[in-house]
Amino acid sequence: MTPQTRYARSGDVHIAYQVTGEGPLDLVWVPGFVSHLEQHWEEPALARFTERLSSFSRLIRFDKRGTGLSDRGLRTLKGVPGEWHLFAVEPEGRPA
Repeated sequence: MTPQTRYARSGDVHIAYQVTGEGPLDLVWVPGFVSHLEQHWEEPALARFTERLSSFSRLIRFDKRGTGLSDRGLRTLKGVPGEWHLFAVEPEGRPA
């Protein structure tokens, strides 16, 4: 059973989160680069792993800003446009 997705406010965006389990320990699962709370439950191995963590804790999971069910929000670049230096970084950390 998929738990209810709730939303918390962070500045001007809403962050999606789910809470499962009733254990004495609060455990926060910080997602990797990409996540989607509801699609997570469609993958049997992930669902079983989450259920095991929830068996001994109150598991708190969330989608980071701009991923899954959380708002993307807009970030404002400040300064003079001609002075912005933007570049892409490859996974190895080297400029693209």
